[in-house]
Amino acid sequence: MFPIKDTVQSRSFPIVNWLLIGLNAVMFTAELSADARGQGQALIEEFGVVPARFLHYCDAYEVGTLITSMFLHGGWFHLFSNMWALYIFGDNVEDRMGPVKYLIFYLLCGLAAGITHIVFNRYSTMPSVGASGAIAGVLGAYLLLFPSARIIALIPIFIYPLFVEIPAVFYLVFWFVSQLLNGTLEIVQTAYGPEARAQGGVAWWAHVGGFVAGMALVWPFAVPKRKLRKRYADEYYPW
Repeated sequence: MFPIKDTVQSRSFPIVNWLLIGLNAVMFTAELSADARGQGQALIEEFGVVPARFLHYCDAYEVGTLITSMFLHGGWFHLFSNMWALYIFGDNVEDRMGPVKYLIFYLLCGLAAGITHIVFNRYSTMPSVGASGAIAGVLGAYLLLFPSARIIALIPIFIYPLFVEIPAVFYLVFWFVSQLLNGTLEIVQTAYGPEARAQGGVAWWAHVGGFVAGMALVWPFAVPKRKLRKRYADEYYPW
């Protein structure tokens, strides 16, 4: 189930959301350049979050990786899937918060996601990168801000593309539950030894932590709906 667009129209141009997408794209270009010189993996290990290293040193540099890791990605699909989700959901959340508050909110959700990942993967020596934890916070905020929104999603059935319109609540709750279940399953599978989780792949608990943080932080950052300017039917927004 791949989201194509939502039905909520933004009232303002999402400048911070586009800047975040652009910055992630620029950083990925830098990763490709480093990879061409044989330094790509070293860059990921240097600026990604490594739980075991973080807990061992816990200095200013390691704290900084909680930020730098948000703007690095493990491949084209990783980048595209994250930026597409940010494109669909982020503009509306920024619209309700304003650009400055939205940026702070985004970074706080990313920090919460990184810390949650460290707590649940404290023995891991694998670097974790990606914007998905911060974006999970955006999804959590969207769930509370736009409960009546609908998502147009693509469901591929063999080679036939099926487009369906589903409630955003269903899509986002389903997504969150899937992250929670996968994270729990990972814990169960590694019950024979915590060191086994050092070989983990997807940062399920970062997604869970970011989503919960987004739901917890949304109201201090969002402008109440009753204070928004009335929008008229003939207003046009090209973005």
